[in-house]
Amino acid sequence: MTGRERFLCALNNGRPDRMPCQVHSWMEYYLKTYLNGMSHLEAYEYFDMDPVLYVSPRYIYDDHVWDNWIVNQKRDEISKTWETEIITPKGNLYDSGAWNDFTSWNITELIKTEEDFEIWNEFYPVPIDVDFTPVLEARKQVGERGIVRSHPFSPGQGSPWQSFCTLMGTEPAIMLGMDEPETLHYYLDSILEKTLRVTKLWEGIPSDMVETDGGAGSDTVISPRFFREFCLPYDQKQNEAFHNVGLKVVCHLCGGVMHQLDLVVESGADGLETMTPPSMGGNCDLREASRRVGDKLFFMGGFDQNAGFEKGTPEKARELVFECFEATKDHAGYICVPSDHFFFGDPENIRAFARACEECVY
Repeated sequence: MTGRERFLCALNNGRPDRMPCQVHSWMEYYLKTYLNGMSHLEAYEYFDMDPVLYVSPRYIYDDHVWDNWIVNQKRDEISKTWETEIITPKGNLYDSGAWNDFTSWNITELIKTEEDFEIWNEFYPVPIDVDFTPVLEARKQVGERGIVRSHPFSPGQGSPWQSFCTLMGTEPAIMLGMDEPETLHYYLDSILEKTLRVTKLWEGIPSDMVETDGGAGSDTVISPRFFREFCLPYDQKQNEAFHNVGLKVVCHLCGGVMHQLDLVVESGADGLETMTPPSMGGNCDLREASRRVGDKLFFMGGFDQNAGFEKGTPEKARELVFECFEATKDHAGYICVPSDHFFFGDPENIRAFARACEECVY
């Protein structure tokens, strides 16, 4: 099998010739610190791994939309903080954040009041067209060795619930759902409408898969009951739209998944990631998840990147790969992936990970 055939077989919940693998995207810090600034594709080639590139379309906007959404940002390179003011005809929005060598984060969120949301909802720029050139270029780069993944058009991450948590903050969003469920539904409907409008423009996209949801939907953050009310109906509509344009859908729940398994199946998703084990703060029992819903979902993830890459040895990395293979081989299509990003670790651990996956033959 080619690498591409191997990945696509797993995405169709089949068993390829051997277990495919990838990393959950390369972090720029790791590329710069450990791999001399390689590109994502060069890093895959360096480890002789079949590549998976994360690339989305370029969006095209009506020029006049920016007259009503003027973004001014101040960055302090010393304190590594930023403040943003967004100027609209009906009022201004503000947020702030910080960054370090590894990542960035919000200090204050953009949406703080109902009035803020109404301003955002009216003036947030929505594309009028898409340009697939970045995805086409990535598809050409990976050739028959790999696949291309995309992210939805959404203001935060991959679903209305996750995006709203990004806009307002997770705890305030949960409290709103408890106290004013109809208001939260209105907010989520507004976000979903924008995503669906843009997804219709994705017809013919040369990507292979789209990543939805996010950690705010995991069962270590919200209950299955909350997920059923505020995630499931929106995911179902999104997933149908993505299927209509020819994409596989992987539900990304970085955190707890064991109490949401059946709900992910109900959502119409094709697969589930990141299968985070307890050692990384999740609750995934990969073998049990595979037994319960492996005939309905493919899985990606489950490899403990802390124990295997960041603090591991080649021997430990190999051991963890074989554990993942044994847990999934009888029930689910599976791609072996670190359960989240990693920033440290001897490159030889990654090389051992890739070679061990080659030995996992079905």
